Amino acid sequence: MFRFVGNTKQPLDHEPEAVEYARRKAGLSKSELARRMRVSLSLVSQIESGDRNATPAMLLKLAEALNCPVVVLERKRAA
Repeated sequence: MFRFVGNTKQPLDHEPEAVEYARRKAGLSKSELARRMRVSLSLVSQIESGDRNATPAMLLKLAEALNCPVVVLERKRAA
């Protein structure tokens, strides 16, 4: 998935599907995840759908709230 920076497409720093999978595996609703992260439900929804990028700091918050390693949530990049 990509995000737009200006008129340029940039890859996301996270895997939206991995975020949703980890949330479901943890047994959390989007609103409970948002509460644990102290962010809006809208932000969690946008991250899961790939409409918004999860910054490295946000990935740390997600991993902590989901009790999973950050690497699970990060986008895998080609070498």
